Amino acid sequence: MSAVTQREIPTIDRTALIRAAFRIESITIAWMAIEGTVAIGAAIAANSLTLLAFGIDSLIELASAFVLVWRLTVELRKGHVFAESAERKAARIGGVLLFALAFYVVVSAGWKLWTQQGGEFSLPGLIVSVLAMPIMYFLSRRKLRLAEALGSRALRADAVESITCGWLSLVVVAALLVQFVFDAWWVDAAASLGIVWFLVREGREAWEGQECCDHCG
Repeated sequence: MSAVTQREIPTIDRTALIRAAFRIESITIAWMAIEGTVAIGAAIAANSLTLLAFGIDSLIELASAFVLVWRLTVELRKGHVFAESAERKAARIGGVLLFALAFYVVVSAGWKLWTQQGGEFSLPGLIVSVLAMPIMYFLSRRKLRLAEALGSRALRADAVESITCGWLSLVVVAALLVQFVFDAWWVDAAASLGIVWFLVREGREAWEGQECCDHCG
C-alpha cells in the first residue's frame, strides 16, 4: 500500500477505516439482496438462464460481503492475523461456488441450445441490470481506496468482484436488448455462455489469490 505500510497506521485511524469498510459493505449487502432477488425472480418468470446466472452470482457476492463483514469484525476483536486466517478459508469457498455456477451454466446452456429453448425478454431484469452498472462502479472505486489504505487483500478481492459484477450486468443488458429487438430464441443461452468467462475468472482469482497470500504470509 504505497509509502505507508499497514503497521504505520495509528490504531484509531485504522479503526475508522474499518468502520468505513463496514458501511460500504452494508450498502453492498443491501444492493446484492435486491439485485439477486429481482434477477432470480425475473429469470424464473422469463425462463432466462442469463438472468438466473446473474442472480445466483449476486447471491454468491452477497455471501462474500457477509464473510468480509465477519473478517472485519474478527480484526476489530482479535487482530489482523486472525482475520487473515478467516479470509483464506472464505475465499476458497467462494471460488468453489463460482466454479460450480460456471459448470451449471455451461451444462444448462448446452441443453437449451440442443433443445432450442429460449428465454423471454424481462423488463425487471433489464432495469436491475442497468442500475447495477453505476452502483457497482461506485462500490468498486470506494472499496479499492479502502483496500489500499488498510492493506486488505480481502477487501481488494471484494472490489474486483464488484467490478466483475458491473461487466456482468453489461453483458446481461446487451443480451436482453438484443433479445427484445430480434426475438431470437438462442440469445439467452449464448449470452449465458459469455457470463461463464467472468465466473471462471472471478473464481480463479478467489482461489489463486489465496494461494499467493499463503506464500506471502
